Amino acid sequence: MKSTFTRSDITKIGKVLGVQGKLKGNNFRFELSNGKENRQLALEIYPNIAIGRKKGNLVSAYTHNTHFQLQFCNGYVVSNDVGEVTFIGETKDKVSAIVIEKEGGCTFYANIDRTILSGDYRVLSIDVMLAGIALSLTDGTKKATKR
Repeated sequence: MKSTFTRSDITKIGKVLGVQGKLKGNNFRFELSNGKENRQLALEIYPNIAIGRKKGNLVSAYTHNTHFQLQFCNGYVVSNDVGEVTFIGETKDKVSAIVIEKEGGCTFYANIDRTILSGDYRVLSIDVMLAGIALSLTDGTKKATKR
């Protein structure tokens, strides 16, 4: 498994989001804005940096009133049809993700139990079901670009 984002990954992400990632020191920064909905979002990807005593990828999303951070991001999924990129941090049992929308929206999911990603959504409460459906595209290594 690769441990860092390449320039090719940054280009692919930029195409989906409709903006180029700009190298800013040790990170790539994407600035998205949507005047119609009064949204602004900055996405920063820090490839293979020190996080405590280990190295890994850090993905940060900044909006007017939030800051989400995904440490040890180890994959991503681009969804060209809906203009989204989902950044994934996963362990054996849990998945966390930041979903960045081309229109400047952002959603964060943390510690989602992997079993709900491919289970029967009808037995889940609506709030849990939404996370399961949103992250079901991360289920399986063939669908996600692993880092």
